[in-house]
Amino acid sequence: MTMTTVPSDIAIAQAATMRPITDVAADLGLGPDEIITYGTTKAKIKLDALTARKRRARLVLVTGINPTAAGEGKSTVTVGVSQALRKIGQNVVMCIREPSLGPVFGIKGGAAGGGYAQVVPMDEINLHFTGDFHAISSAHNLLSAMLDNHLHQGNALGLDQRRITWPRTIDMNDRALRSITVGLGGPLGGVPREERFVITPASEIMAIIGLSRNMEDLEERLGNIIVGLTRARQPIRAKELMAHGAMTLLLKDALQPNLVQTLEGGPALVHCGPFGNIAHGCNSVVATEMALRLGDIVVTEAGFGADLGAEKFFNIKCRNANLNPEAAVIVATVRALKLHGGAPKDALTEPDAQAVQRGFSNLARHIENVGKFGVPVIVAMNRFVTDSDEELAVVRSGCEALGARVAPCNVWEQGGDGGVELAEEILSVLENEKSSFKPLYDITRPIKEKIETVAREIYRAEGVDFTATAARKADQLTGFGLGETPVCIAKTQYSFSDNPTLLAAPEGFRITIRDMYPAAGAGFVVAMAGDIMTMPGLGKTPAAERMRVRSDGTIEGLF
Repeated sequence: MTMTTVPSDIAIAQAATMRPITDVAADLGLGPDEIITYGTTKAKIKLDALTARKRRARLVLVTGINPTAAGEGKSTVTVGVSQALRKIGQNVVMCIREPSLGPVFGIKGGAAGGGYAQVVPMDEINLHFTGDFHAISSAHNLLSAMLDNHLHQGNALGLDQRRITWPRTIDMNDRALRSITVGLGGPLGGVPREERFVITPASEIMAIIGLSRNMEDLEERLGNIIVGLTRARQPIRAKELMAHGAMTLLLKDALQPNLVQTLEGGPALVHCGPFGNIAHGCNSVVATEMALRLGDIVVTEAGFGADLGAEKFFNIKCRNANLNPEAAVIVATVRALKLHGGAPKDALTEPDAQAVQRGFSNLARHIENVGKFGVPVIVAMNRFVTDSDEELAVVRSGCEALGARVAPCNVWEQGGDGGVELAEEILSVLENEKSSFKPLYDITRPIKEKIETVAREIYRAEGVDFTATAARKADQLTGFGLGETPVCIAKTQYSFSDNPTLLAAPEGFRITIRDMYPAAGAGFVVAMAGDIMTMPGLGKTPAAERMRVRSDGTIEGLF
């Protein structure tokens, strides 16, 4: 590969000539009466368009190895291979999640792809977009306000203020809000109590929007949210606070999926944004269902490595929406495999086939794990100019030994042209291999057993240790009617274990579940593993420091 100079993501996005969104919609067979335009480049698709069409497309998941500081480019590959499939004549619709402002202004940056494989308008998608995140935060905090008002007005439901489980939310990394006190200021200031914030992608409202099938389902799920317990330790739900109707009102537009386009003019549905480490990590069921009715191939992604986003995609989202994924793409890079293999971060551009060989164990485990769900695998080698032929050969031979297809991918530099070989492998799988998808565990099994199944089968832990609090919560949640729901394990994204320093494919470790809490509206139980937190903090040098608006109104520093 020859070294080329690729402009910054924002420069590429700002130079793009976008098609009118009405033309993009028309390509999908959507009429003017089926969309709500937001200017000329964004639109929402009305939910009525779902009922007017039958599901016909084939579903492809893009996932990845455990992320590293070297980067893997999973979202970029998702966009790029969608462009490539369209370039070779396929009617493809892409479904990805909306970016969160927390990572945008933190370290990770935006989540609209990169290089010449982006969704546009990139700056608007990464910032306020169509207002979905604001609506979700508002609905969440309305419930918080009504809960505290109920306490202030006499607490007729008998809520125990020491056992309130419903937090507040904000879409920003702010460690100062992890543990706070509210209700100060005397009799008119409310009831003093301990409180906490979670980042909006970790809000149960985000999960509910992501898993709801229609407006009626949304309202029912909102009403089922458990906000806390009485002194007799019985659950109090949002519908008992009479909050779910107004919350639905705030969310009625946010439930409609957003339509934008790739740099090459193809359709992209960008909707919902739950994180894959602390939430279920998938775009919305409504967007995926819409895409399955509008295209012939749907390419979607799930957050972080396959031990998190893909596991939850298969066990939570696919089970909830009766989806049948027919292929899975696992994104890997030589540089990331070197880090998993023990190479120092400052030596990743130097050839080191032995480090790649050692780090390949991480990719191998993900390939084997996806196979446990009965879904055929293609490995996408997201290439860098410093990758040596020997290093790439190590990856190819390792994948072939495991029976996995592998294809190079250079969509960051070349757009759709750089993903044609990967696109052709996907088509070959869809035409020649049959998926026998099935979830990993029986949903009727006890909560602790389901957690142990994921830990042993996906993480490859020797076992699970439950703190006394977590064990008590498992019994309590079963008594609340959540015993026969999926489990959503919140865990570090950097390792198969709950220790972020154990890279590659660690063995001989155990997972500790320190706490559990209900997501009764979303329809699953959340288990907290290790030191994972639901409110991130900003780093020493946040990305926000590099951002500004120029005198002509354009922006810089967003990447």
